[in-house]
Amino acid sequence: MTTAKRTGRSRRSRPSGDEREQAILATARRLLAERPFAEISVDDMAKGAGLSRPTFYFYFPSKEAVLLSLLDPLIQHADSGLSDISAVPSDPGRAFRDGIHTFFSAFAADPVLARAGAEAVSTNPEVRTLWSGFMRKWIDQTAALIAAERHRGAAPETMPAQDLATALNQMNERAMIAAISGEAGAVAPERLVETLTHIWMTSIYGTR
Repeated sequence: MTTAKRTGRSRRSRPSGDEREQAILATARRLLAERPFAEISVDDMAKGAGLSRPTFYFYFPSKEAVLLSLLDPLIQHADSGLSDISAVPSDPGRAFRDGIHTFFSAFAADPVLARAGAEAVSTNPEVRTLWSGFMRKWIDQTAALIAAERHRGAAPETMPAQDLATALNQMNERAMIAAISGEAGAVAPERLVETLTHIWMTSIYGTR
């Protein structure tokens, strides 16, 4: 009877699959606050989560997959804001400001992950492919909006819409990373959204 009770308690105390997965994510999050992603290994994540290396691979195929899982909520949040301005807005200034604010705040809320993601984009194909896909989506949405505004006479014909959209979105990306990372010469975070909104408005609508 005593053995049965102990066995029952032992089984109940074992972490579930979800708990193990969350332990890996939490460990990765903690390690990213201590050192660059490139210096973190699968063994580091597994050990920190109290798991063996083979058990780690049961939940994630690579350390990059762990980072992608951590980044996904941030990217989805950013995407929700930029997708909202894909239709022709009745108030462009407010629409751009709200979209850029959502984009910036999504990553500024977790600068550790934002910096890790920026680092991984330049070094890892998996992360780069994911980010490039979203950037292409945002650029294409912006280009379509610019073309629509020009078609209805609200915006002047200047630079090719696709080129302008590419430059504006890449500017958002670079300015955001610089502000979050505290780079020398970066626009202060509290002024970034208004600064970018001004550039978007003047670039698309002229002096408006």
